Amino acid sequence: MTTDPSLDAAAGLALPVTDAAMAERLARRMGEVEEALSEHVRSRAPFITEAASHLMDAGGKRFRPLLVLLAAEVGDTTDSDRVIRAACVVELTHLASLYHDDVMDEADLRRGAASANARWDNHVAILTGDFLFSKSSELTADLGADAVRIQAQTFTRLVEGQILETVEPAPGEDPLEHYLDVVAGKTGALIATSARYGARFGGASAEAEEALTKYGEIVGAAFQLSDDILDVASDSAASGKTPGTDLREGVPTLPVLMARASTDPADARLLELLDADLSDDALHAEALELLRRHPAMEQARSYVAARTAEAKALLSVLPEGPVREALEAFADIVADRTA
Repeated sequence: MTTDPSLDAAAGLALPVTDAAMAERLARRMGEVEEALSEHVRSRAPFITEAASHLMDAGGKRFRPLLVLLAAEVGDTTDSDRVIRAACVVELTHLASLYHDDVMDEADLRRGAASANARWDNHVAILTGDFLFSKSSELTADLGADAVRIQAQTFTRLVEGQILETVEPAPGEDPLEHYLDVVAGKTGALIATSARYGARFGGASAEAEEALTKYGEIVGAAFQLSDDILDVASDSAASGKTPGTDLREGVPTLPVLMARASTDPADARLLELLDADLSDDALHAEALELLRRHPAMEQARSYVAARTAEAKALLSVLPEGPVREALEAFADIVADRTA
């Protein structure tokens, strides 16, 4: 039995691409990105190379560099080496942030493998993240002064988001708005830059670059918010994840924050549980069941659906064709996965 190689190419991509020629082209270019990344994480010291390659070798969807390549398809210099370089910049930045995230979260696993801090220690993990940030900066410098400015602004937002995640909202600040600000910085900013770099170095128009940047910002944040909903709504057998993990750990998420805003006396028990220690299995199960039945779940789904619809509307400036279709399909997937 023979298999259509274009189907294999599309299946290996983190974005929905139905155009066979574009899927093959993107798969080939992603192969170039992988090769380049392997070179960029090398150091003159073998131990540093090992530590810097650790999470990259563990796999991952490579969504951000793929978005760079896909956005570049809008322009007329799709095959530019600068597009490959930009794809490496965003992935190295993302990888670096994961090393730091795992230290902050005291995580033991990342992508099914031991986290760097678990395999070595926090010092190695932090400095390895710094090494990867520095490598991404070196590559950005080769893309020009404007790319350096964009990268610096993106990095500022990413770090601000990480810091804000660790602090309580300011007095008088809406907790939900605080959380949305965290998500925009930690997740939306780098995905927005991925789309911007692709459009810019792929030779797209200024109008297309602006639309793709805004699209990336919205869809990137919406993807994280859909994860919030799935944490409550998913079935472990279907998702492979333990439902209510964030709820058990007291992590504020979109449906939880929306439920907390309720003033309905009927929600008193749920609000009491959300303030309780949910390490107790019985209390956790009760809170999960009450939250699943709460209007906040539908409110959260509606919020994500509205945001993804907004993102799709931005794509109207792009010509009709496989690029626009792939980006619209991804926005639909983000909205649909909240079920």
